[in-house]
Amino acid sequence: MPSFDIVSEVNHVEVRNAVEQCNKEIANRFDFKGSDARVEIVDKNLAAYADDDFKLGQLRDVLIGKLAKRGVDIRALELGRIEKVSGNKVKQEIKMREGIEQELAKKIVKLTKDSKLKVQASIQGEAVRVAGAKKDTLQETIALVRKSVTDFPLQFKNFRD
Repeated sequence: MPSFDIVSEVNHVEVRNAVEQCNKEIANRFDFKGSDARVEIVDKNLAAYADDDFKLGQLRDVLIGKLAKRGVDIRALELGRIEKVSGNKVKQEIKMREGIEQELAKKIVKLTKDSKLKVQASIQGEAVRVAGAKKDTLQETIALVRKSVTDFPLQFKNFRD
């Protein structure tokens, strides 16, 4: 029976490359001369440090640009709140959202059942497996999920015949 998995993953190699490019650009920019602005990778998440809120915003813009150029879906980023570190310096946690949350997985399963397509969707940990008798109905399901879920990055993997 043909099937595929709906997952949400981030390419960590591309994230690391984008962070290195971002730090290199920030080090060379004139408006950041003498600044301690940087982005660090902490446990598969990111932490952005800057001298003030304005520079943090500039740093974030550069980082998002570099991530987008490297093909990392920006919807996978969840910006944390801005914290004061020492003096005027600020820090912001940037969480990388991976895996489909239980609530979204239930929404996808309900969506496929309500669509009257002849497929079965089941939650497999942090992924949703969709199985059906025909490849065409699976492709219709992929199109339906892509159209319906726009606020979360999803990939369709392990397409089996």
